[in-house]
Amino acid sequence: MLKLRALILGLPLLLLAGSAQAEEKPKVVGQYVDLQPVALPIVVNGKLVNYVFVYLRVNLTGDVSRLRSKEPFFRDALVRESHRTPFVVPGDWQRVDEGKLTAVMLRDARAIVGADQVSSVVVTSQAPQRRVAPPRPGPAG
Repeated sequence: MLKLRALILGLPLLLLAGSAQAEEKPKVVGQYVDLQPVALPIVVNGKLVNYVFVYLRVNLTGDVSRLRSKEPFFRDALVRESHRTPFVVPGDWQRVDEGKLTAVMLRDARAIVGADQVSSVVVTSQAPQRRVAPPRPGPAG
């Protein structure tokens, strides 16, 4: 009877231990590096009119664990390029030109880690700091 009682009292502990082991499965890590959000300036006619927070994903083909450590280098390249190359969409001060941005970042990411290590760069999200509309043209005349 004592053995049965011990078994009944120990059963919940066995169930908890089993569920804890089931939850400890290794997480699948994708072949990419998500950059921390970066505020890119929107400069029009030499004046800063807005910032757009951009979220980028660098899709990788190589050793992800080694390449994840390069995330600060990717972000640094993005900041440098955004001050050199305006990614402004004409007439829209609330977003950046994704095509131009991804082309420049693909080139820079490949220079940082090697051309065969990066397959693509994708803008996953954009969020303007402020809602700013470009000025409307005045009346002609």
